[in-house]
Amino acid sequence: MPADVHPSAIVYPGTILGEGVKVLENAVVGKQPSLSPRSTSKRGPLAPTSIGDGTVVSTGAIVFAGSTIGARVILGDQSCVRERVAIGDDVVLGRGSLVENDTTIGPLTRIQADAYITAYSTLEDNVFIAPCVVTTNDNFMGRTERRHELIEGPTIRRGARVGGGAILCPGVEIGEDAFVGAGAVVTKDVPPRAVVVGSPARVIREVPDDELLSAD
Repeated sequence: MPADVHPSAIVYPGTILGEGVKVLENAVVGKQPSLSPRSTSKRGPLAPTSIGDGTVVSTGAIVFAGSTIGARVILGDQSCVRERVAIGDDVVLGRGSLVENDTTIGPLTRIQADAYITAYSTLEDNVFIAPCVVTTNDNFMGRTERRHELIEGPTIRRGARVGGGAILCPGVEIGEDAFVGAGAVVTKDVPPRAVVVGSPARVIREVPDDELLSAD
């Protein structure tokens, strides 16, 4: 089944669309980035965007050049995927959420509405990101040249869950099957299977056996 591209959508030349892909109203696929001279993003030629079989690029969504989207992915209305992002199969990216450049997202991960996934982040498989989660990657907040070599987004391990409105500071690691409570501010690594809450986040208990990914 060929790709179905709405007449109002823009698909740039060279873009690869798999079988059954849907590109809905006013979506843009294969867009080239426009970078500030002070941007920390890598520069250089970008490979064509590739969209896997059965994926839906919803109304108003934007996928930049150089990104690879897996099969059966849902990119929600007005979501945005920047350049050099790799998204695995069966991922859901919620309405209005943004995935910045050079980020990797594993299969079966769910990112809900208005979440912000900063550049240079890693999300492994089966991760859950609740609405309005914010991730960060720059402890210098745009000042000093030293920041360029130290920029690093969070690493969120397999099966971890991050509650609504939580904030993850640069470079933290959320362990496998860990649980970050809503509104938590995570300033240091979270051990596997730990439940953390508060600001700064602190461990209060372990995730019970029946909530572990292996129990599904």
